[in-house]
Amino acid sequence: MTHPIHDSRYSWLRLLITLAIATVANVGMWAVIVVMPAIETQFGASRAEASMPYTLTMIGFALGNMWLGQLVDRLGVTRALIGAAALTAVGYVLATLAPSMLTLSVTHLMLGLGTAVGFGPLIADISHWFMRRRGIAVALVASGNYLSGAIWPILLSGILAREGWQQVYLTLAVITLVVIIPLSLLLRRQIPAEAHGTAEVAAQLNAQSSGFSPRALQYLLGLAGIGCCVAMSMPQVHIVAYCVGLGYGPAVGAEMLSLMLLGGVVSRVISGLVADRFGGVRTLLAGSALQCAALFLFLPYDGMVSLYFISALFGLAQGGIVPSYALVVREYMPPREAGARVGFVLMMTILGMALGGWMSGWIYDVTGNYQLAFVNGIVWNGLNIAIMLILLKRSRPRRSEVTV
Repeated sequence: MTHPIHDSRYSWLRLLITLAIATVANVGMWAVIVVMPAIETQFGASRAEASMPYTLTMIGFALGNMWLGQLVDRLGVTRALIGAAALTAVGYVLATLAPSMLTLSVTHLMLGLGTAVGFGPLIADISHWFMRRRGIAVALVASGNYLSGAIWPILLSGILAREGWQQVYLTLAVITLVVIIPLSLLLRRQIPAEAHGTAEVAAQLNAQSSGFSPRALQYLLGLAGIGCCVAMSMPQVHIVAYCVGLGYGPAVGAEMLSLMLLGGVVSRVISGLVADRFGGVRTLLAGSALQCAALFLFLPYDGMVSLYFISALFGLAQGGIVPSYALVVREYMPPREAGARVGFVLMMTILGMALGGWMSGWIYDVTGNYQLAFVNGIVWNGLNIAIMLILLKRSRPRRSEVTV
Protein backbone atom coordinates (compact mmCIF):
# COMPACT_ATOMS: atom_id res chain seq x y z
CA MET A 1 0.00 0.00 0.00
CA THR A 2 1.23 3.48 -0.87
CA HIS A 3 -0.01 7.04 -0.64
CA PRO A 4 -0.01 9.39 -3.67
CA ILE A 5 2.37 11.76 -1.87
CA HIS A 6 5.09 9.12 -1.72
CA ASP A 7 7.70 9.27 -4.52
CA SER A 8 5.74 12.14 -6.08
CA ARG A 9 7.08 15.09 -8.05
CA TYR A 10 6.87 17.15 -4.87
CA SER A 11 8.87 14.47 -3.01
CA TRP A 12 11.74 14.80 -5.48
CA LEU A 13 11.60 18.60 -5.32
CA ARG A 14 11.70 18.38 -1.53
CA LEU A 15 14.71 16.07 -1.83
CA LEU A 16 16.63 18.64 -3.90
CA ILE A 17 15.84 21.41 -1.41
CA THR A 18 16.84 19.17 1.49
CA LEU A 19 20.15 18.27 -0.17
CA ALA A 20 20.93 21.96 -0.72
CA ILE A 21 20.23 22.67 2.95
CA ALA A 22 22.38 19.71 4.06
CA THR A 23 25.33 20.92 1.98
CA VAL A 24 25.26 24.28 3.80
CA ALA A 25 24.20 23.11 7.26
CA ASN A 26 27.00 20.54 7.60
CA VAL A 27 29.82 23.00 6.93
CA GLY A 28 30.36 23.63 10.65
CA MET A 29 31.99 20.26 11.25
CA TRP A 30 34.45 20.84 8.37
CA ALA A 31 35.17 24.53 8.88
CA VAL A 32 36.73 23.92 12.29
CA ILE A 33 39.24 21.56 10.66
CA VAL A 34 40.17 24.20 8.06
CA VAL A 35 40.78 26.95 10.64
CA MET A 36 42.50 24.76 13.26
CA PRO A 37 46.10 25.70 12.31
CA ALA A 38 45.24 29.43 12.38
CA ILE A 39 43.59 29.06 15.80
CA GLU A 40 46.62 27.18 17.10
CA THR A 41 48.91 30.00 15.96
CA GLN A 42 46.75 32.83 17.29
CA PHE A 43 46.33 31.39 20.78
CA GLY A 44 49.76 29.80 21.01
CA ALA A 45 48.03 26.53 21.78
CA SER A 46 49.35 23.01 21.76
CA ARG A 47 48.08 20.55 19.17
CA ALA A 48 45.88 18.87 21.78
CA GLU A 49 44.42 22.22 22.89
CA ALA A 50 43.81 23.27 19.29
CA SER A 51 41.93 20.00 18.72
CA MET A 52 39.42 20.68 21.50
CA PRO A 53 37.11 22.87 19.36
CA TYR A 54 36.78 19.98 16.89
CA THR A 55 36.17 17.48 19.70
CA LEU A 56 33.39 19.61 21.21
CA THR A 57 31.95 20.25 17.75
CA MET A 58 31.57 16.50 17.27
CA ILE A 59 30.08 16.03 20.75
CA GLY A 60 27.56 18.76 19.98
CA PHE A 61 26.93 17.19 16.57
CA ALA A 62 26.19 13.84 18.19
CA LEU A 63 23.84 15.28 20.82
CA GLY A 64 22.20 17.56 18.26
CA ASN A 65 21.20 14.64 16.07
CA MET A 66 19.08 13.24 18.89
CA TRP A 67 17.78 16.55 20.28
CA LEU A 68 16.90 18.12 16.95
CA GLY A 69 15.43 14.83 15.75
CA GLN A 70 12.98 15.00 18.65
CA LEU A 71 12.14 18.60 17.71
CA VAL A 72 11.41 17.53 14.14
CA ASP A 73 8.93 14.94 15.44
CA ARG A 74 7.15 17.54 17.60
CA LEU A 75 7.46 20.82 15.71
CA GLY A 76 8.23 19.89 12.11
CA VAL A 77 11.43 20.26 10.15
CA THR A 78 10.98 23.94 9.24
CA ARG A 79 10.97 25.20 12.83
CA ALA A 80 13.86 22.92 13.74
CA LEU A 81 15.88 24.24 10.79
CA ILE A 82 15.22 27.89 11.63
CA GLY A 83 16.18 27.39 15.27
CA ALA A 84 19.29 25.39 14.37
CA ALA A 85 20.39 27.96 11.77
CA ALA A 86 20.11 30.73 14.36
CA LEU A 87 22.03 28.65 16.91
CA THR A 88 24.76 27.90 14.38
CA ALA A 89 25.11 31.54 13.33
CA VAL A 90 25.38 32.64 16.97
CA GLY A 91 28.03 29.98 17.51
CA TYR A 92 30.09 31.29 14.59
CA VAL A 93 29.89 34.89 15.83
CA LEU A 94 30.69 34.06 19.46
CA ALA A 95 33.68 31.99 18.33
CA THR A 96 35.23 35.06 16.67
CA LEU A 97 34.90 36.96 19.96
CA ALA A 98 36.36 34.24 22.20
CA PRO A 99 39.26 35.51 24.35
CA SER A 100 40.69 32.08 25.18
CA MET A 101 40.86 28.50 23.91
CA LEU A 102 38.44 27.38 26.62
CA THR A 103 35.79 29.89 25.58
CA LEU A 104 36.41 29.11 21.92
CA SER A 105 35.94 25.40 22.56
CA VAL A 106 32.62 25.96 24.37
CA THR A 107 31.29 28.00 21.44
CA HIS A 108 32.01 25.02 19.19
CA LEU A 109 29.76 22.83 21.32
CA MET A 110 26.96 25.23 20.34
CA LEU A 111 28.14 25.17 16.74
CA GLY A 112 28.01 21.38 16.67
CA LEU A 113 24.49 21.29 18.13
CA GLY A 114 23.19 23.55 15.35
CA THR A 115 25.15 21.88 12.58
CA ALA A 116 23.59 18.51 13.44
CA VAL A 117 20.30 19.56 11.83
CA GLY A 118 21.91 18.91 8.46
CA PHE A 119 22.29 15.19 9.07
CA GLY A 120 19.94 12.95 11.09
CA PRO A 121 16.95 15.32 11.29
CA LEU A 122 16.94 15.92 7.52
CA ILE A 123 17.38 12.20 6.85
CA ALA A 124 14.42 11.40 9.10
CA ASP A 125 12.25 14.03 7.43
CA ILE A 126 12.93 12.98 3.83
CA SER A 127 12.27 9.33 4.71
CA HIS A 128 8.57 10.15 5.20
CA TRP A 129 8.15 11.28 1.58
CA PHE A 130 9.38 8.15 -0.18
CA MET A 131 8.46 4.48 -0.20
CA ARG A 132 9.77 2.77 -3.34
CA ARG A 133 12.81 5.07 -3.54
CA ARG A 134 13.39 5.73 0.13
CA GLY A 135 16.85 4.17 0.02
CA ILE A 136 18.23 6.49 -2.66
CA ALA A 137 16.47 9.51 -1.12
CA VAL A 138 18.06 8.90 2.29
CA ALA A 139 21.43 8.20 0.68
CA LEU A 140 21.40 11.45 -1.29
CA VAL A 141 20.54 13.55 1.77
CA ALA A 142 23.24 11.79 3.79
CA SER A 143 25.70 12.57 0.97
CA GLY A 144 25.20 16.26 1.72
CA ASN A 145 27.57 15.76 4.66
CA TYR A 146 30.39 14.47 2.46
CA LEU A 147 29.65 16.99 -0.31
CA SER A 148 29.95 19.74 2.27
CA GLY A 149 33.35 18.39 3.26
CA ALA A 150 34.48 18.24 -0.35
CA ILE A 151 33.23 21.70 -1.40
CA TRP A 152 33.51 24.12 1.52
CA PRO A 153 37.17 23.72 2.54
CA ILE A 154 38.17 24.74 -0.98
CA LEU A 155 35.82 27.74 -0.99
CA LEU A 156 36.92 28.87 2.47
CA SER A 157 40.68 28.54 1.95
CA GLY A 158 40.89 31.79 -0.01
CA ILE A 159 39.07 33.80 2.67
CA LEU A 160 41.26 32.20 5.33
CA ALA A 161 44.47 33.15 3.51
CA ARG A 162 43.39 36.75 2.83
CA GLU A 163 41.38 37.75 5.90
CA GLY A 164 41.86 35.19 8.66
CA TRP A 165 39.72 32.56 10.35
CA GLN A 166 37.38 35.07 12.04
CA GLN A 167 36.22 36.33 8.65
CA VAL A 168 35.64 32.73 7.56
CA TYR A 169 33.28 32.22 10.50
CA LEU A 170 31.48 35.54 10.02
CA THR A 171 30.95 34.70 6.35
CA LEU A 172 29.54 31.30 7.28
CA ALA A 173 27.20 32.89 9.84
CA VAL A 174 25.68 35.05 7.11
CA ILE A 175 25.50 32.21 4.57
CA THR A 176 23.83 29.93 7.12
CA LEU A 177 21.05 32.44 7.79
CA VAL A 178 20.42 33.61 4.23
CA VAL A 179 20.42 30.11 2.73
CA ILE A 180 18.93 27.75 5.32
CA ILE A 181 16.05 29.88 6.63
CA PRO A 182 14.49 30.74 3.22
CA LEU A 183 14.92 27.17 1.98
CA SER A 184 13.44 25.76 5.19
CA LEU A 185 10.24 27.72 4.55
CA LEU A 186 9.79 25.64 1.40
CA LEU A 187 9.53 22.51 3.58
CA ARG A 188 6.49 23.60 5.62
CA ARG A 189 4.22 21.05 3.96
CA GLN A 190 3.38 18.18 6.33
CA ILE A 191 3.09 14.51 5.45
CA PRO A 192 -0.60 13.44 5.43
CA ALA A 193 -1.69 11.46 8.47
CA GLU A 194 -2.94 8.57 6.32
CA ALA A 195 0.52 8.21 4.78
CA HIS A 196 1.91 7.73 8.29
CA GLY A 197 -0.75 5.08 8.88
CA THR A 198 0.40 3.01 5.93
CA ALA A 199 4.00 3.04 7.13
CA GLU A 200 2.95 2.33 10.72
CA VAL A 201 1.26 -0.96 9.82
CA ALA A 202 4.27 -2.23 7.89
CA ALA A 203 6.70 -1.19 10.63
CA GLN A 204 4.63 -3.08 13.21
CA LEU A 205 4.74 -6.21 11.07
CA ASN A 206 8.52 -6.01 10.72
CA ALA A 207 8.99 -5.31 14.44
CA GLN A 208 6.81 -8.27 15.41
CA SER A 209 8.74 -10.58 13.11
CA SER A 210 12.06 -9.48 14.64
CA GLY A 211 10.95 -10.23 18.18
CA PHE A 212 12.43 -6.94 19.48
CA SER A 213 10.53 -4.04 20.97
CA PRO A 214 11.23 -0.65 19.36
CA ARG A 215 13.28 0.44 22.38
CA ALA A 216 15.33 -2.78 22.50
CA LEU A 217 15.95 -2.60 18.76
CA GLN A 218 16.97 1.05 19.04
CA TYR A 219 19.60 0.20 21.66
CA LEU A 220 20.78 -2.80 19.64
CA LEU A 221 21.21 -0.62 16.55
CA GLY A 222 23.02 1.95 18.68
CA LEU A 223 25.50 -0.70 19.80
CA ALA A 224 25.94 -1.82 16.21
CA GLY A 225 26.51 1.80 15.20
CA ILE A 226 29.29 2.18 17.75
CA GLY A 227 30.92 -1.02 16.48
CA CYS A 228 30.95 -0.10 12.81
CA CYS A 229 32.08 3.47 13.43
CA VAL A 230 34.92 2.58 15.79
CA ALA A 231 36.17 0.56 12.83
CA MET A 232 35.37 3.31 10.33
CA SER A 233 37.24 5.96 12.30
CA MET A 234 40.62 4.20 12.19
CA PRO A 235 41.49 5.07 8.57
CA GLN A 236 39.43 8.27 8.38
CA VAL A 237 40.87 9.91 11.50
CA HIS A 238 44.42 8.59 11.34
CA ILE A 239 45.27 8.14 7.65
CA VAL A 240 47.24 11.42 7.53
CA ALA A 241 49.23 10.57 10.66
CA TYR A 242 49.71 7.02 9.35
CA CYS A 243 51.19 8.35 6.12
CA VAL A 244 53.46 10.75 8.00
CA GLY A 245 54.75 7.85 10.10
CA LEU A 246 55.46 5.86 6.93
CA GLY A 247 57.42 8.78 5.49
CA TYR A 248 54.94 9.73 2.74
CA GLY A 249 54.06 13.13 4.23
CA PRO A 250 50.77 14.81 5.19
CA ALA A 251 49.86 15.84 1.62
CA VAL A 252 49.69 12.20 0.54
CA GLY A 253 47.57 11.36 3.56
CA ALA A 254 45.20 14.25 2.77
CA GLU A 255 44.79 12.95 -0.78
CA MET A 256 43.94 9.51 0.57
CA LEU A 257 41.36 11.05 2.90
CA SER A 258 39.82 12.86 -0.07
CA LEU A 259 39.63 9.56 -1.93
CA MET A 260 37.78 8.05 1.03
CA LEU A 261 35.26 10.89 1.12
CA LEU A 262 34.65 10.84 -2.63
CA GLY A 263 34.31 7.06 -2.52
CA GLY A 264 31.87 7.54 0.34
CA VAL A 265 29.61 9.73 -1.81
CA VAL A 266 29.57 7.10 -4.56
CA SER A 267 28.99 4.37 -1.99
CA ARG A 268 26.02 6.18 -0.46
CA VAL A 269 24.30 6.54 -3.81
CA ILE A 270 24.91 2.90 -4.75
CA SER A 271 23.83 1.65 -1.33
CA GLY A 272 20.62 3.66 -1.62
CA LEU A 273 19.79 1.91 -4.88
CA VAL A 274 20.65 -1.46 -3.33
CA ALA A 275 18.53 -0.75 -0.25
CA ASP A 276 15.50 0.01 -2.42
CA ARG A 277 15.75 -3.54 -3.71
CA PHE A 278 17.01 -5.54 -0.73
CA GLY A 279 16.17 -3.46 2.36
CA GLY A 280 18.22 -1.65 4.96
CA VAL A 281 19.44 -4.63 7.01
CA ARG A 282 20.95 -6.49 4.06
CA THR A 283 22.49 -3.30 2.70
CA LEU A 284 24.01 -2.44 6.07
CA LEU A 285 25.34 -5.97 6.46
CA ALA A 286 26.94 -5.92 3.01
CA GLY A 287 28.57 -2.55 3.62
CA SER A 288 29.90 -3.62 7.00
CA ALA A 289 31.36 -6.83 5.55
CA LEU A 290 33.07 -4.88 2.75
CA GLN A 291 34.43 -2.37 5.27
CA CYS A 292 35.87 -5.22 7.32
CA ALA A 293 37.53 -6.68 4.23
CA ALA A 294 39.05 -3.30 3.37
CA LEU A 295 40.41 -2.97 6.92
CA PHE A 296 42.12 -6.34 6.57
CA LEU A 297 43.96 -5.02 3.50
CA PHE A 298 45.62 -2.29 5.58
CA LEU A 299 47.47 -4.98 7.60
CA PRO A 300 49.75 -6.52 4.93
CA TYR A 301 50.00 -3.55 2.53
CA ASP A 302 51.56 -0.19 3.38
CA GLY A 303 53.12 0.88 0.08
CA MET A 304 52.03 4.27 -1.24
CA VAL A 305 50.28 2.94 -4.34
CA SER A 306 48.64 0.19 -2.32
CA LEU A 307 47.36 2.67 0.26
CA TYR A 308 45.84 4.90 -2.44
CA PHE A 309 43.98 1.90 -3.81
CA ILE A 310 42.89 0.63 -0.38
CA SER A 311 41.76 4.13 0.67
CA ALA A 312 39.52 4.38 -2.38
CA LEU A 313 38.21 0.88 -1.76
CA PHE A 314 37.55 1.68 1.91
CA GLY A 315 35.53 4.76 0.95
CA LEU A 316 33.47 2.74 -1.53
CA ALA A 317 32.85 0.11 1.15
CA GLN A 318 31.87 2.26 4.13
CA GLY A 319 29.93 5.23 2.75
CA GLY A 320 26.55 3.53 2.71
CA ILE A 321 26.67 2.07 6.21
CA VAL A 322 25.49 5.01 8.33
CA PRO A 323 22.51 5.98 6.09
CA SER A 324 21.39 2.35 6.19
CA TYR A 325 20.75 2.67 9.92
CA ALA A 326 18.10 5.28 9.17
CA LEU A 327 16.47 2.88 6.73
CA VAL A 328 16.43 0.07 9.30
CA VAL A 329 14.82 2.42 11.83
CA ARG A 330 12.11 3.31 9.33
CA GLU A 331 11.51 -0.32 8.42
CA TYR A 332 11.05 -1.49 12.02
CA MET A 333 9.93 1.49 14.11
CA PRO A 334 6.89 3.82 14.29
CA PRO A 335 7.12 6.60 11.66
CA ARG A 336 5.91 9.30 14.05
CA GLU A 337 9.01 8.65 16.17
CA ALA A 338 11.40 8.65 13.22
CA GLY A 339 13.23 11.85 14.16
CA ALA A 340 14.01 10.73 17.70
CA ARG A 341 14.83 7.12 16.79
CA VAL A 342 17.02 7.99 13.79
CA GLY A 343 18.65 10.77 15.80
CA PHE A 344 19.57 8.41 18.65
CA VAL A 345 21.08 5.75 16.40
CA LEU A 346 23.05 8.28 14.35
CA MET A 347 24.22 9.90 17.58
CA MET A 348 25.68 6.54 18.60
CA THR A 349 27.49 6.20 15.26
CA ILE A 350 29.07 9.64 15.75
CA LEU A 351 30.11 8.73 19.30
CA GLY A 352 31.59 5.56 17.82
CA MET A 353 33.69 7.71 15.49
CA ALA A 354 34.89 9.78 18.44
CA LEU A 355 35.65 6.70 20.54
CA GLY A 356 37.43 4.93 17.71
CA GLY A 357 39.56 7.95 16.88
CA TRP A 358 40.73 8.15 20.49
CA MET A 359 41.26 4.38 20.84
CA SER A 360 43.41 4.22 17.73
CA GLY A 361 45.59 7.06 18.96
CA TRP A 362 45.92 5.41 22.39
CA ILE A 363 46.89 2.09 20.83
CA TYR A 364 49.52 3.86 18.73
CA ASP A 365 50.94 5.58 21.82
CA VAL A 366 51.20 2.22 23.62
CA THR A 367 52.54 0.09 20.75
CA GLY A 368 54.35 2.60 18.54
CA ASN A 369 52.45 1.59 15.37
CA TYR A 370 48.94 1.28 13.94
CA GLN A 371 48.81 -2.48 13.31
CA LEU A 372 46.88 -3.32 16.48
CA ALA A 373 44.66 -0.29 15.88
CA PHE A 374 43.55 -1.84 12.59
CA VAL A 375 42.97 -5.15 14.38
CA ASN A 376 40.92 -3.33 17.02
CA GLY A 377 38.78 -1.84 14.26
CA ILE A 378 38.24 -5.26 12.70
CA VAL A 379 37.07 -6.69 16.05
CA TRP A 380 34.55 -3.86 16.57
CA ASN A 381 33.41 -4.29 12.98
CA GLY A 382 32.73 -7.94 13.78
CA LEU A 383 30.33 -6.84 16.54
CA ASN A 384 28.33 -4.84 14.01
CA ILE A 385 28.23 -7.75 11.58
CA ALA A 386 27.05 -10.14 14.31
CA ILE A 387 24.17 -7.84 15.31
CA MET A 388 23.03 -7.46 11.70
CA LEU A 389 23.16 -11.24 11.19
CA ILE A 390 21.00 -11.74 14.28
CA LEU A 391 18.45 -9.20 13.09
CA LEU A 392 18.39 -10.65 9.59
CA LYS A 393 17.99 -14.21 10.84
CA ARG A 394 15.19 -13.34 13.26
CA SER A 395 13.13 -11.17 10.94
CA ARG A 396 13.88 -11.66 7.25
CA PRO A 397 11.37 -8.94 6.22
CA ARG A 398 9.59 -9.51 2.94
CA ARG A 399 10.02 -7.14 -0.01
CA SER A 400 6.54 -5.71 0.56
CA GLU A 401 7.47 -4.94 4.14
CA VAL A 402 10.83 -3.24 3.61
CA THR A 403 9.66 -0.65 1.08
CA VAL A 404 7.44 1.38 3.37
